[in-house]
Parts: sequence; structure tokens; C-alpha cells
Amino acid sequence: MKHLGVVLLILCLLQEKGIYAAGNEFMRSRGVQFMLNGSPYYGNGFNAYWLMYMASDPSQRNKVSSAFEESKKHGLTIARTWAFSDGGNNPLQYSPASYNEQMFQGLDFVISEARSYGIKIILSLVNNYENFGGKKQYVDWARGEGQSITSDDDFFTNSVVKGYYKNHIKSVLTRKNSINGIAYKDDPTIMAWELMNEPRCTSDPSGRTIQAWITEMASYLKSIDSNHLLEAGLEGFYGESVPQKQQFNPNFQIGTDFIANNQISDIDFATVHSYPDQWLTDANDESQLSFLDNWLNNHIQDAENILKKPILFTEFGKSGKDAGFSTTQRDQMFDTVYSTIYTSARGGGAAAGGMFWQLLTQGMDSFRDGYEIIFRESPSTTSLIALQSQKLIKIRKMYERLKNIERWNRARESGGGNSGN
Repeated sequence: MKHLGVVLLILCLLQEKGIYAAGNEFMRSRGVQFMLNGSPYYGNGFNAYWLMYMASDPSQRNKVSSAFEESKKHGLTIARTWAFSDGGNNPLQYSPASYNEQMFQGLDFVISEARSYGIKIILSLVNNYENFGGKKQYVDWARGEGQSITSDDDFFTNSVVKGYYKNHIKSVLTRKNSINGIAYKDDPTIMAWELMNEPRCTSDPSGRTIQAWITEMASYLKSIDSNHLLEAGLEGFYGESVPQKQQFNPNFQIGTDFIANNQISDIDFATVHSYPDQWLTDANDESQLSFLDNWLNNHIQDAENILKKPILFTEFGKSGKDAGFSTTQRDQMFDTVYSTIYTSARGGGAAAGGMFWQLLTQGMDSFRDGYEIIFRESPSTTSLIALQSQKLIKIRKMYERLKNIERWNRARESGGGNSGN
């Protein structure tokens, strides 16, 4: 029986190593699944764009800690937030290549604190919209240097503007955290980089302009950081590469192509946003839920059959400011998203998780936008969130057990086949 004892000891050590190494592993992708510490990874998550801003004021950092603490209690393991704030009052980037150290230290705190709570972070690098500067600020900077700028969409084509953005990529990726001393590009707390929050280029509805921009910027980012996953930040609208899919779009075109953009080799996984209350404003709740169901399932099928990459539903929500809003309507929306993800995940499919917009903590009334979730104020929605977390964690544990069985078998073989004394 001594060989069996050796096998048990090896297995215990392997399990212990797996448990404690998980937080220090980089997220990977393999086929349609994320991989963490050698096992498929599924996770429930949230958006909190305000983390860096709040953490830049040391007296407000308790709100960041509280958000992570409450999220961990409810099983949330992924957070998406901004690594940008360009121009304007108290930004991260005052002007091209000129940074606000206090704001950067706020981001340092966010990453360090997420690490202590076992939460993975997705960091978005620029905004499509004017909020926090965005592409408009970049083209304004270039215009101020004498560049001929015709529209904000020149962000994607002007060489000077692209140079500014590349500098921001490099500045963020090579930043050395002032709290833990780890360069961002070397920190596995960061799950992935996002090139832009909701890229749109309405001046070129074909999608070719954004296709070229994603290709160039993804290659540049990967030349600096090959450790982390990368996604483009897309909302999921179909384009000209698969015209028969455009029937599933809301009735507008914004210059992106879900299939072609995500087929770029340096893009590791697909993203989808889901706001039927914004996109189908004249439709009733039932019609919006029907659209949502088709929207989710079509993208999962495409991730599995065409892209052959994982997919994250990185934003979804229903606004409390909608006419006739009820918590029941929001819960139905969350349940639709969560059920679809779970059905895919339990079968080993491409849907790896969903991230609601947005999480707030107590005392943040000025950040309310109608979509906010404050756990204490939203007990029914919070229960749905926690249940989804538990279900996805069970799937991860199932895969970990299967992996340990494989380790057990290998350990038995290496320990010798003799079961006698």
C-alpha cells in the first residue's frame, strides 16, 4: 500500500498547487474555451468603469475595496473597467504622452486590490464616445498640432492619431505598479486588454476601416505583451462579410463586422453587448426579450462554428429609467442572458460568462445611470447574479475534478503498478 500513499501525497500536492497557483496564472484560450491553471474557465462578472477614478482619491478607495469584497461574496470573478481618461478635468492622460501620476496610482490600486480578492480584470484602453475624452479627444489633439482632420473617425486612419494611441498602449502595458512593483504586462490579475469600448466608424459602414485598425493595433499590442488575451471591444453587430447575418442586427449599421473583426488572428475572444431597451425603443418588453434570445444564441453559434473562439457578453442591462420599468422586467432580462450562457457553458460551449452594466456601491448616487446594480437595493436581481455565479463555479469545479482524475491516473502510473506490500 506504500505506493498508494505516495500517489495520494502527489495528488494532494498537485491539488494544493492548483488551488494556490490559480490566481497567479495568466488566462489563456484554447479553442472555444478560456483556460486557467490548466482547466476550462467560466466566470460571472460586472462592469465598474469608475474604479480608477474613485481609487485616485485615497479617501475614496474604500468604495473600490467594497465593490470587490461584495462581488467576491456573490461569486463574481471578472471585472471590466477603464484604463483611459483623456483630457479634461483630472484625467489619466493630460495630453499625448503626458500622464497624471495620481490617476495612474489609482489604477495601480485597482489592479492590486483585485488581485487580493481573486478577481480578474479586463482593461479597456480608449472610448469610442466623448465621455472620458475618447477618440474625439485624440483627433482634437492632432488637429491642435496642425493635422487636417475631417471627422472623429479619422481616429482610425490618421497616422499621428494612431501614434498617440500606440503610445498610450505602450504607456499602460509597461506601467510598473507602484503598490506591488509588477509591470501591468506581467500581471496575471489582468485577464485581457480591450482595444476600445464599443468601436464605431459610421463613415465607413463596410467595416474595412475598423478591420484595418484592429489588425494594426492588435499586432502592436501583442508585440509588447504576449502574455495577455486581447479583445476588440465590439458590440456584436454583423457586417458585410456574412450579409445573411445582418437580419439579426438592430436596424442600424455602425461600421463594424462581428465575424471579420473577430477573425483577426491577434484577437483572442469575441465580445457582445446587449441593450435591447436602447436598440429597440419602440418594441414592447416581450419583443425585446425575443430579440435578445436570438441575439445571444446567434453569437454563441458563430463563436463556436465560425470563429472557434470563446465569447464573453461583456455588457448587458436594462435601465430603471425605461418607461414602465419594473424589477421583474430586469430580472427576466438577466435570467435570459444567464440561462443562455449557462446552457452553452455546461455543454463545454463558447459562452464563458456575462458582465452586467454596472455595479455601484453605497454612496455613489452621482454615478447612477439607470442601469446600476447596488446589491442591497436589488435583492431579486442580486439573487440571480449569485445563482449564476454558483452555477458557473460548479462547472469549473467539475473540470478541475476531471483534471485531478487525470493527474491521479498519471500519478498511479508513475508510482508503479504494484499494489502489494
